[in-house]
Amino acid sequence: MTRFTKKNQCAHKNTWIMVAVLMLTMTFPGFGLADVNLTDAGIENAVERQLLKDQAVPAYRITPECSSGVVSLRGTVSNLLAKDRALEITETVKGVRSVINLIQVSAFQDKSDYRLQKDIIDSLKMNPATNEYDITVTVEDKKAILAGTVGSYKEKQLAETVAKGVGGIRSIENKITISYPAQRSDSQILADIEQGLLWDALVDHQLVEVTVKNGKVNLTGTIGGAAEKTRAISDSWVSGVTEVDASALTVARWARDTDLRGGKYVPRSDGEIKEAVMLALAKDPRISADADVQVMVQAGTVTLKGPVDYLQARRAAAQDAGNTVGVLRVRNHLKVAPLPVTINDTELAQNIEDALDRDAYLDVYEIQVNVRSGVAELYGKVNTNFEKMRAENLASTISGIYFVNNHIAVARNWAPYHYSPYTHQDSFPGEAYEWYNFTAPSSQNTDREILENIREELQWSPFVDEEKVDVRVEGGQATLTGTVHSRLEHDAAIENAREGGAESVNNLLAISPLLPPKKN
Repeated sequence: MTRFTKKNQCAHKNTWIMVAVLMLTMTFPGFGLADVNLTDAGIENAVERQLLKDQAVPAYRITPECSSGVVSLRGTVSNLLAKDRALEITETVKGVRSVINLIQVSAFQDKSDYRLQKDIIDSLKMNPATNEYDITVTVEDKKAILAGTVGSYKEKQLAETVAKGVGGIRSIENKITISYPAQRSDSQILADIEQGLLWDALVDHQLVEVTVKNGKVNLTGTIGGAAEKTRAISDSWVSGVTEVDASALTVARWARDTDLRGGKYVPRSDGEIKEAVMLALAKDPRISADADVQVMVQAGTVTLKGPVDYLQARRAAAQDAGNTVGVLRVRNHLKVAPLPVTINDTELAQNIEDALDRDAYLDVYEIQVNVRSGVAELYGKVNTNFEKMRAENLASTISGIYFVNNHIAVARNWAPYHYSPYTHQDSFPGEAYEWYNFTAPSSQNTDREILENIREELQWSPFVDEEKVDVRVEGGQATLTGTVHSRLEHDAAIENAREGGAESVNNLLAISPLLPPKKN
């Protein structure tokens, strides 16, 4: 059996990277081993701060402990999605090498196993992306077991995520098997993974080596963060893969150094970006293979046009495009295609209400739903912007809904919604919602205190090189100047400034691609 490796095919392209690592190690002793600023105590504090800022996680019930960069999470949450989200947030903190998730789930809801089984089946059936999956559900003592067959790893994970959204479930065993539509050679699998890693703006992959043998993928080398490692593993589950082993892929913060990223953010042609966006859309199970999505690119601005099956798919497409290397802006002109069979508004409203009643976050609230001509109106009161967004997201997964007017009031509207593209659960940035326009209240902190807080946020950010961003604060307004290399870094800097307490942010950061490495 032939052994295909990324290293053997393009070793000459990685020579400049290894030289850079060697020079940095010689210049800064211990550079390749640890960052003296990333102490375990510092990492613990940073994890606690990030959890406290996330509205979907009860941070006061979670305790992180860090040893040599490995963080253990202990505590109790009310649902499985919150448990997953706590892990995902922790992985994004600079210096975290891996996470041991020991959080227990103690659900508020006391549902029978029969009711939980029915709720999961109904959730899978009502979600347009999962309603045709061949999945059986059994529940024993609040534990759900999913079995059946799907066509991809992402479909398997999506089914699990939908099931985790049901209130009352304490654990899930995912026994779903993957049946690929066609056999693929190891070389085809390797090429697919290489392209996925290359174009994923959330992964700096230069020091990652990929090997494929008999459908089994091995990832070795070094990557800059725990969240990136998780993302690289997910990117590696392309069609034809039977197993992904990343046990030899180590996490080291120095691998995020700008000098090692010259092959990632080099200038890209509009044609290359278009092809990469189309591939990303094709791999997303939330977007139907039959959807006629048109992708146009001009000077890094992506315009999406055409029909999609349901409203949530529209946001998902924009998210996929935004996470693609080289994309500076996304204009979303996608529209929901009419259903072949008309569903009356009363039935649509009932479907949304049922989805809200099943949900692990929202079943404690009284949310009223009205639907007219496929436009949903949501009323009621929740505690956080995250919950308001989740209600809209659930309504957006109902077939036949073309738009959602979200009138839900938020009790704690003084707290901003913090978004990270590494978190799942159909989490989208604030600008994806027409109603979201958070304005921070006047801060009690001085400009100097806000400045120090912003610098600290930048220091722990998984995206931003704090040395490349200059910050000034005057009258509560933060002004950011400097140069970043991607739209994600640009947007993350704004988020960091808000997290640091800025009442408003004037972002003057320039986005400039890195120059490609010099060839000898």
